[in-house]
Amino acid sequence: MHVSHLALHNFRSYELVDVPLGPGVTAFVGRNGQGKTNLVEAVDYLSRLSSHRVAGDGPLVRAGTEQALVRAAVVRDGRTAVLEVEINVGKSNKGRINKSTLPRVRDLVGLVRTVVFSPEDLILVKGDPGDRRRFLDDLLVLRTPRLAGTISDLERVLKQRATLLKTAGHARRGSSSQDAALSTLDVWDSHLARVGAELLAERLTLVEHLRPYVGAAYATVARGAGRDDATIAYKASFDLPHSAVTQPDRPDRDDLAKALLAELERRRNDELDRGVCLVGPHRDDLLLSLGHSVAPADPDPDDPAAGNGPPATRLPVKGYASHGESWSFALALRLASYDLLRADGDDPILILDDVFAELDVERRAQLAELVADAEQVLVTAAVAADVPAVLAGARYDVGGGKVTRVDG
Repeated sequence: MHVSHLALHNFRSYELVDVPLGPGVTAFVGRNGQGKTNLVEAVDYLSRLSSHRVAGDGPLVRAGTEQALVRAAVVRDGRTAVLEVEINVGKSNKGRINKSTLPRVRDLVGLVRTVVFSPEDLILVKGDPGDRRRFLDDLLVLRTPRLAGTISDLERVLKQRATLLKTAGHARRGSSSQDAALSTLDVWDSHLARVGAELLAERLTLVEHLRPYVGAAYATVARGAGRDDATIAYKASFDLPHSAVTQPDRPDRDDLAKALLAELERRRNDELDRGVCLVGPHRDDLLLSLGHSVAPADPDPDDPAAGNGPPATRLPVKGYASHGESWSFALALRLASYDLLRADGDDPILILDDVFAELDVERRAQLAELVADAEQVLVTAAVAADVPAVLAGARYDVGGGKVTRVDG
């Protein structure tokens, strides 16, 4: 898969720009603030209908205008399709394929697959649980686009349920208004248990599939690390049922729904007091850990196990890892995502957004070697020298609102 042409209208800083692209490496080079990241952000937006830089769509529309347009010709298995998303301020966005309007804009999700490396990736390690949940959900939707609907349904249920909790919590105890709110809350508890169990099951399975790729990627980018040094684990907001613990790669959704519903009942008074939803996938986290084996002080030469050391002591990356280790773990998460998507049978488009300036020379070279054989790599850099030689390819200079091809 690769993008063969990108056109933007009133997207970010661009009033109008057309950029021919192709397989292999394309580098966009220019000083900060000239718009090079806007170009790759547009490609990524087509993939997920969200930006890796901002939470909402508002900043994507050029100041003083009401609508932005992103259009890309995408080549997959030798066939070309033109994908288009219309971003509207204050109104619903629209999606099109080959000029035909889609029933829902989210039907575009997953037709282009991207993996983005950026300076913001450190937030995966040092940020809040919500940043790691978003990482998981973005990857889920790329693998299984229908889950965008599940996530949307969950958000709707949580919003409605939070309103009911506040209404019931503020109402006089035993009053008819509280009784009515509590009765309705029972219905939304059931909705949350059903939709939450579906998303939770998918996340648990994803983490199981992703785990070996994370270990392998970390061993590649971290000096002296082994495949077992970096681990990930899913932390739910309640005790998972036995079936989910013993078979996390294929958890039983009914068991998850029953356990979630039971926890909602147990925590109801707490939720009413606080007026917020305390249980569900929106409260979960992805735990990142590093382990280091420590050899025995006096190994027995006659002991065949001597020198292997005791089991690794694992510590959370957040708060314990060095800056270099944190960067390596963030890179490992992105590389693992790329490898997992690739294992699904489809080469995603790799976007390296100003990431080389953040890495030391060794990690810069390692990352470049690892991604050089991708079908399409889009790179942004402030200076051409930041792009490793192994990623030599097409180059565009970006500045003054213009994107200019540089020969050679």
